[in-house]
Amino acid sequence: MRPDIAFFGNFRSSSRPANSLAVELPIGMAEQARKGRRGDETFASRLGGFCDYQVMSRLPPFLTPLLAGCAVTLLQVVMAVVLLAPEEPITERYSALVQHDSYWFMNIIDRGYQTIVPPVDHKMMEVSNVAFFPAYPAIAALLRNAFNISTGVALLIAAQLAAWGFWTYFFLFCRRWKVARSLQICGTLLILANPAAFFLVAAYSESLFLMALLGFIYWSTAEGRTATVLAAMHGMVMSATRIVGIVCAAFPLVRSAVRTGWRGLLKPRKWVRENRAAVGLTFVAACGGMAFFVLCQLRWGHWDLYMLTQAAGWGIVPDYFAVFRPESYRWLVPALNDPTEVSQLSMTLGAVLLVAIAVCELIPAIRRRAGLPVRAGIYFCAATIYYLSVSGVACVDMESMLRYEFSAYALIVLALLNFLRQFRTPPIWVRALGTAAVALVSAAGLCVQGWYVWNFTRGHWVA
Repeated sequence: MRPDIAFFGNFRSSSRPANSLAVELPIGMAEQARKGRRGDETFASRLGGFCDYQVMSRLPPFLTPLLAGCAVTLLQVVMAVVLLAPEEPITERYSALVQHDSYWFMNIIDRGYQTIVPPVDHKMMEVSNVAFFPAYPAIAALLRNAFNISTGVALLIAAQLAAWGFWTYFFLFCRRWKVARSLQICGTLLILANPAAFFLVAAYSESLFLMALLGFIYWSTAEGRTATVLAAMHGMVMSATRIVGIVCAAFPLVRSAVRTGWRGLLKPRKWVRENRAAVGLTFVAACGGMAFFVLCQLRWGHWDLYMLTQAAGWGIVPDYFAVFRPESYRWLVPALNDPTEVSQLSMTLGAVLLVAIAVCELIPAIRRRAGLPVRAGIYFCAATIYYLSVSGVACVDMESMLRYEFSAYALIVLALLNFLRQFRTPPIWVRALGTAAVALVSAAGLCVQGWYVWNFTRGHWVA
């Protein structure tokens, strides 16, 4: 037999269509190809698999939000330091973000917690400084000791790294929920333009609390043991940063209750047994704040020394019915140079926003069940922050409510993105109106924020 006939004779008939590009190799060549594939697997196939899965599936989901979060954080720092801080050398301009409460954190880092019992009846950090939770000054102290930098710079770096983390988790949520790029931009602008948003990059604990809270929500809604460990770590930092974080640690419980139905709560033992993972995560997350109370009990014999110091120095006597009193709300347009009036209006607007969100979730025509357990948990955290903040500052005419309400506002914007992503793309005129509204609100908010940053960096009280 001719060699060429023998060669082509080794082909088998194929059931594939005639126009198929696939052909079968001769038996010998097919065996060699299979061996070749096995031999080349570590070089080509595995490399291709690594590139396709490892790089394309693992790095971009975190890399893109990391870069976006870094860009937004740098934008905030540049706006505050380069554009609005006093005209001084760059180091002085940067240090201008250390003001007011920042000095209390510096005192805690330099001296540790010190107090007399009972606490001094006025604000004097040299005598009683147990008025702030420990996570933020503790992290700043680690940075100071690790890099041999000043206490003020350590506080700023800690806050700005936490702001980076907050924005990263914001974009990670958008990626997980497949939020449209246009909605992501609108949500970013709405948060960025809040008059109190600059506190994310100032030497305050707002950014650390929000970063830990969003990280706690993000990882507690993910699967796997690693996610649970990360959620617990974020939760402990959250509750050790702000007292309200202890209550926000109940997010997994609220999410589980909405997901399984509220009727299950009628049999609490069975419900706890079925949701023991959520119960355990809530307890561990709350341990950060509870550890601070244990420290106060062991060192000074008063677990509630934080509350006692707040009451003695700041005159904070909680009024848990303030949110239900009509006289607590202010509807007049405030003067920009009156921070108390602005905080009073922000308290009113926060209530309006919470009610509006509740109405949207309850109207049958627009109600969406998908993602509701997560949104319900986020709403719970936002409402908790709002309610406890109002209860705490009602006795001082809502002072600093502008800053406290910002955390609740950021959560509501995040939940709103989850809600809106489920609708079909609206007509172009609806999108145009929405874009124009966001642009106007953002422009107005940035103008007000610029005024506050200008005053804040010059030592004036803002919130």
